[in-house]
Amino acid sequence: MTIKKLIQHIVIFLCSCMLYAQELPPIQSFTPEMYNAENQNWSISQGTDKYIYVANNLGLLEYNGAKWQFYESPNKTVLRSLEVVNDRIYSGGYMEFGYWERNNLGLLVYTSLSQKLEINLIEDEQIWNIYSLDGWVLFQSLNRIYIVNSSDLSVKFIDSETELSNMIISDDIFYFQKKGIGLFKIINGKSEMVSDDIILKSNKIINAFRHNDKFLIQTQDRGFFVLDSNGVKQWDIPANEVLFKANVFSSLELMDGSFALGTISNGVIFMTSDGEISYTINQNNGLINNTVLSVFQDLDLNIWLGLDNGISLIDVTSPYRIYKDDSGKLGTVYASLAMDDTLYLGTNQGLFYKKRSSLEEFQFMEGTNGQVWTLANIDGKIFCGHNKGTMIIEANAVINTIENAIGTWGFKTIPDEGNLILQGNFNGLNVLEKVDKEWTYRNKIEGIDISSRFFEFANNRLYVNHELKGLYELKIGDDYKKVEQINRIENIYEGVGSNAFNYNGELIYVSSEGAFKQNQNQEFNIDSSFTSLFQPFKQVTTMMQISGEKDMLWRYADDNIAFVSYGGMSEIPNLRLFPLASSIKNVVAGFENVTKISSNEYLVGRYNGYLLINDNIAPPKKEFRIVINNLEVNEIDQPKEVLDPLIEPTFSNKKNNIKFDYNFANYGEIIENKYQYQLLGLSNNWSEWTESSSHKFENLPFGTYAFNVRGKAGNTITKNIATYVFTIKRPLFLSNLAIALYVISTILLLLIIHYYYRKYYRNQQQKVIEKSKQELAVKELENTQELMAVRNQQLRQDIENKNRELAISTMSLIKKNEFLNNIKEELKSVNKTEGLNPVIKIIDRNLNNTDDWKFFEEAFNNADKDFLKKVKAKHPSLTPNDLKLCAYLRLNLSSKEIAPLLNISPKSVEVKRYRLRKKMDLPHESSLTNHILEI
Repeated sequence: MTIKKLIQHIVIFLCSCMLYAQELPPIQSFTPEMYNAENQNWSISQGTDKYIYVANNLGLLEYNGAKWQFYESPNKTVLRSLEVVNDRIYSGGYMEFGYWERNNLGLLVYTSLSQKLEINLIEDEQIWNIYSLDGWVLFQSLNRIYIVNSSDLSVKFIDSETELSNMIISDDIFYFQKKGIGLFKIINGKSEMVSDDIILKSNKIINAFRHNDKFLIQTQDRGFFVLDSNGVKQWDIPANEVLFKANVFSSLELMDGSFALGTISNGVIFMTSDGEISYTINQNNGLINNTVLSVFQDLDLNIWLGLDNGISLIDVTSPYRIYKDDSGKLGTVYASLAMDDTLYLGTNQGLFYKKRSSLEEFQFMEGTNGQVWTLANIDGKIFCGHNKGTMIIEANAVINTIENAIGTWGFKTIPDEGNLILQGNFNGLNVLEKVDKEWTYRNKIEGIDISSRFFEFANNRLYVNHELKGLYELKIGDDYKKVEQINRIENIYEGVGSNAFNYNGELIYVSSEGAFKQNQNQEFNIDSSFTSLFQPFKQVTTMMQISGEKDMLWRYADDNIAFVSYGGMSEIPNLRLFPLASSIKNVVAGFENVTKISSNEYLVGRYNGYLLINDNIAPPKKEFRIVINNLEVNEIDQPKEVLDPLIEPTFSNKKNNIKFDYNFANYGEIIENKYQYQLLGLSNNWSEWTESSSHKFENLPFGTYAFNVRGKAGNTITKNIATYVFTIKRPLFLSNLAIALYVISTILLLLIIHYYYRKYYRNQQQKVIEKSKQELAVKELENTQELMAVRNQQLRQDIENKNRELAISTMSLIKKNEFLNNIKEELKSVNKTEGLNPVIKIIDRNLNNTDDWKFFEEAFNNADKDFLKKVKAKHPSLTPNDLKLCAYLRLNLSSKEIAPLLNISPKSVEVKRYRLRKKMDLPHESSLTNHILEI
């Protein structure tokens, strides 16, 4: 749609609002508490970045669509005027004028021209108007006009002997009024008289316009005059009656050629280009104050009003118009109907109506007090579904109330039964019948007792949907008195916000889980076209038919009103979205309602009135650019540091808390500005859309990050993604130097560990070797011991053998000597001994044979080595015979056994034993045998 065509539609719509009282464009108001400054706002301007600037009693206000920023005036007094020229914001106030420029931190810094140029201002002088043209900036006070060349800062003055009224620019010519003298213009820096007509001398001029080949001069309380070559004459327009009573303080010709007139006590008056009053917005119907000090139209055609107490924004290009019932008279709108140029509203307080072409307020229809659920035009009459039952209305009066079934949800004419209407209510279904041109209650349909808000005829069946219990298929008798068969449809997902309706000749069931279409077999299958249509949305309400337009459906889908219409050539339905902030919806969940009230207007019920959508008006296509306007970084519990958004810095590790402020310039309350951000380096995911225009990241770990942010207004996403790259240094213990030291230390440590490990393993190896040697030595020792044990065993065996031999030899000697002694004694007893003496001598020789002793001695030494030497060494006085006795005692022989060996008697042995004890100096109590055994 072209701009020209758009403006034409807006003009038509604005003109229609003259007839539709209080159906006004969206208005957003800003109180002093919201922008945090003083009440009065004297001038408004806009920069190329679309930021709004306001001259406030306390200083300069800046609004970027997300937040207000306040800058105190240089001398802490009132600012009266503003003009944005390129990147400079010129301002004027009490005894001061100059300009503001943005520094590298994004903040505005003031430069005083009046001081820089050393201008001597008149006492108590205030700058009320600022204009710029061709490199010149004009500052106007009540006494003088300062003309400053913005390039070389040269200054010209125009003084006035009387008070100056508002300076005006029209056709690139500056005009001003000298009180009591006339109208002047500035040519080449000098003033020239335009007219000294008495009208212009005696009436305060507010503005002047070149309008439709007329030069219009607007006065404060006498309306408009036309100035031409013939003089000054009143502009004869319908609005004069209103303008003569109005006290206009500020005005503006809008882009469409219409006018916005700010008054002292009656808000703002909108007047068409032909001089007709469109509508008036004041404190009674939308403004927060009736005194309009300044009027401004921004680049998006929004109207800004600087008020005596606050700021208001009027979105005149919006396809929406709002009727607000702040008094509470109407209540919440649940149903609406347009019929015979009359608009009917069914609310929780009853039924209200008014002529659309009338300026009158809505009137209450007697007898309808209470909850109204639905309105329908049937048989040329209005059927009102009410808590009390069904009310039939004609000529704006209730002609009949059917109270047999209370709580009426809706009505449908029964197919092929022109005199029957099916009524759904709290407890089931009822039939209304037309008898003698009057509608009466006929019967309740038996067999169904559930609440029947949504019901639809299809395929000779009636389908009733209960939002909690599901969808039911009913076969009803031909007389519509009883349900013959009822089935609950099982193969559909119920979800929430369910409904069933006929659309394009097909039965559709929808819920939050999707849409299902009935096929030829009367089975429900998922309908991909409807379901996919709403998959991108997270929150949807019940889809319903638009009242008064059976071929259109609607529902809320996230922050949109979604209109669905038949696709025509395509099977995919058409979807048209009207963005709408959640604060504007203000409806009772589950009872949202939309009614088509004219060929291009749709009424949306709200809790305190209604919203009108004109689908012939497409909002201007806007492109938004998002910017990061403020950056703050800080350590924990430390002051914040503001950064330059154009510099990509590196922060110390402790400065790891960073806050981003961002915005894009879009104004108005109908469409919300939303933002979505991403911090690469922390996560690749985008956040959820949020209304907050700032975000703070805390305790970020070291690393390099890229912060991305984008925005959207309604369904329009910003043209760009704003990006800010920054780095958080590693902590000191992780710095490159520290890491180098760690590497070196690690290498040294590894070398040391390696050295000590080698040393350790060498020691261990040595220990193992030593241990092995010890084990080997032990093994050898064990082997040696085992060998010694074997040898000892052998020795013991040898000793035993020697002892055995010694014992045998000893016994042999003893027996031999005993035998010889016995023979000797026997021979001695023989009487004749002469021939036996040789034998006896032989026996004696054998008894005293030294060879026997030597043999014994050798055997004894083998058995008990060195014993005799030890005894001899211990007792040197012992004789050989003594040693013999010792040897025999060593063998533990008794005196009787020793006697034959010594060839003496046992008694002699005892004597020898006695003598031996004496030689050994043994005590009397000591045993000789034991002593010898112990040696």
